[in-house]
Amino acid sequence: MFSDLRLLRRVAALTFVAAMTSSAAIATPLQDRAWLTSWMASQQPVWQPDALPLPTGVPAVLADQTVRQVVRLSVGGGRLRVVLSNPYGRQPVVVGAAQLAPHDGGGRIDTAGSHAVTFGGSATVTIPAGQSVASDPLAFATPALRELALSLYLPQRTEIESFHWDGRQTAWLAAGDATTQAGLPAPQAFSARLLLSEVQVDAPAGAGAVVALGDSITEGNGSTPDTNRRWPDLLAQRLAADGVAVLNAGISGGRLLRDGMGVSALARLERDVLSQPHVRAVVAAIGINDIAWPGSTFAPAAAVPQPAELIEGYRRLIAAAHARGVRVIGATITPFAGALRDTPIRGYDGPGKEAVRLAVNDWIRHGGAFDAVVDFDAAVRDPARPQALLPAFDSGDHLHPGDAGYRAMAAQADAVWRNVAAQSRSGAPGGNSGR
Repeated sequence: MFSDLRLLRRVAALTFVAAMTSSAAIATPLQDRAWLTSWMASQQPVWQPDALPLPTGVPAVLADQTVRQVVRLSVGGGRLRVVLSNPYGRQPVVVGAAQLAPHDGGGRIDTAGSHAVTFGGSATVTIPAGQSVASDPLAFATPALRELALSLYLPQRTEIESFHWDGRQTAWLAAGDATTQAGLPAPQAFSARLLLSEVQVDAPAGAGAVVALGDSITEGNGSTPDTNRRWPDLLAQRLAADGVAVLNAGISGGRLLRDGMGVSALARLERDVLSQPHVRAVVAAIGINDIAWPGSTFAPAAAVPQPAELIEGYRRLIAAAHARGVRVIGATITPFAGALRDTPIRGYDGPGKEAVRLAVNDWIRHGGAFDAVVDFDAAVRDPARPQALLPAFDSGDHLHPGDAGYRAMAAQADAVWRNVAAQSRSGAPGGNSGR
């Protein structure tokens, strides 16, 4: 089912010739400690529509069109820059113009505050196949939790091969170069993320980042679109005054050990977590799809993993993070009894899976391998039926929490993070080691 994903990863290898085509890639290092990533969307390879439908409105090819996308920063700053990514593309992508502006609701921007985005001094940039490029610094003072809209003009035929599947935020397409227009002419709405992977701010003194590494529950499936009610969004609201950015590295269908609707968490740990400047901790909220996919529509022939397999995967993640001075907060796996039974997906909550979930959660809580544990399971389960979500927290598919459930998760994560931060300040073992 996912052989196309493997093919895209193989053909997305970086080439020297492609790197030399982008002066911005050379002039502007992506991971510069003068900068703090304030928003991110983890990139995935586009799969074939017959394997899994693409989000409504996402075209396979764009040409002479503007795409406008909205983001909400966590931490603000006096200067900004954007990172555009084409990690799984087999062809370079040409951006003819880019504008960053305050979001004015819907698909509109505040043109009075709009700024042209340049790359190596040029209004245009080529994103090489398999590469990312960072813009020039932009003098654009922005407070924490501000919504911004980035408009990109794609003048040439552009095949979309890298994206982020579920943005939980409406984006728009329009004909021609409409990057400076307040409203887009005849816009076409969709909900994925195209090309935009990060927005960075000049790092305030003492600022840092917490990365939420997870699956669709971290990505926010089940939350109300366009309202920033995913649990990482709500945690960002709690931590913004402390100068702590919360970065959402959730991918729908994400798994710890094996590739799913994106590469495995272990495979993307370096890109999405460890290479981020000023990262202090990662919340490892991953594992539910490792347990539930086998025997389901997603992986009908696969066997459910033993708890020891998942535990070994967590240990590898912890060791890699600790080697870089990053603390790891383990998150228990939330209940999924009855999950997706009203959808075309079958077998997600098949036999034997609950026993694996309980065994893994017991190790997460009591194994002593993590620097701290946030008990998302306890936060959202039904006390009368602990293998299921509390009905008040259920989005309706019995897998993803709704807005109220995500609020409960954010409250738990906030309390745990503050304890971890206090330990770090006191110099307790396992601290940040200078990051």
